[in-house]
Amino acid sequence: MSDSSRHPRVVVITGASAGVGRATAQEFAAHGWRVGLVARGRAGLEGARADVERRGGTAMVLPADVADAEAVAQAAQTVMDRWGRIDLWINAAMATVLAPVSEITPDEFRRVTEVTYLGQVYGTQAALRHMQRQGRGTIVSIGSALAYRGIPLQAPYCAAKFATRGFLDALRAELLHENSPVRLTEIHLPAVNTPQFDWARNKMPYKAQPVPPIHHPEAIARAIYRAALEAPREVWLAGSAVQAILADAAAPALVDKVLARQAYSGQQTEEPDDDRPDNLFEPMDDQVDHGASGRFGEAARPHVSAYRPARLRAGAAAIAGLVTYGVVRTLFDLKEKDRNTRSSQR
Repeated sequence: MSDSSRHPRVVVITGASAGVGRATAQEFAAHGWRVGLVARGRAGLEGARADVERRGGTAMVLPADVADAEAVAQAAQTVMDRWGRIDLWINAAMATVLAPVSEITPDEFRRVTEVTYLGQVYGTQAALRHMQRQGRGTIVSIGSALAYRGIPLQAPYCAAKFATRGFLDALRAELLHENSPVRLTEIHLPAVNTPQFDWARNKMPYKAQPVPPIHHPEAIARAIYRAALEAPREVWLAGSAVQAILADAAAPALVDKVLARQAYSGQQTEEPDDDRPDNLFEPMDDQVDHGASGRFGEAARPHVSAYRPARLRAGAAAIAGLVTYGVVRTLFDLKEKDRNTRSSQR
């Protein structure tokens, strides 16, 4: 009998009460994992617990705000005290504000940064303490194509995602220096049908929407499960994410102009947004469980492709090398031809 069958593997997921975190908890439960559920909303957490148990997993509810480093550390310690191990930690919690930079307050910038960036830092630190002692473990960061390309109306969120990439680059080098067995993986997502578009603070006149193509959170969760087990350096999900990242790398000024024309209307429906509560400072699922999905189910895709950027970059480098060789070879041939022509004219 394997160690994992005698002692079920343990995953801790932040942002587990809704959206991608909730769907990911369901996916791991279906594979027999024990699942620690970290979020603020009590009703959402209890709904996630029921999901996990229905799918054959064991759940532990860990109410915490990821912006509170001590609360996150205590959640990790609670898991260790009860289950004795953390094999995998997934940082999926996020917050955003849909508004131009000029209309976002310092408190709003701070809160998005504390949840979306520092929440990843605190979760990673909490997991790392225990994984280094136990001599194994994987930490997964749920990122976004917006970690590579900022877009209008989401400056705090994009900046937090960029910051997370820099943090993980630095940490990865430190772990290599220490010959640590702990693995780091970044998974960058496309648009997903989650409740956040009805929860996020919105200062625009119309309701928020994800920029198509949109994907079901369950499809994303299946890809996260596979990537978490294999633990490559990075995974980009969906061709739309790959296109956004590579287009910005190739022609950022052109992408600036496209986003200036399209990103305002692309992130809003035609339905006016009423004055409503949001989840920036208080959870929206404390009293009512909203589940994993949002209101865009009919437009959402049931499958998503996964891409390894290391392979894409290797392919691009090979193509660039061939093109460079071709150009150099052509110039050499032209030079030889010109030399031979001049020789024959003498």
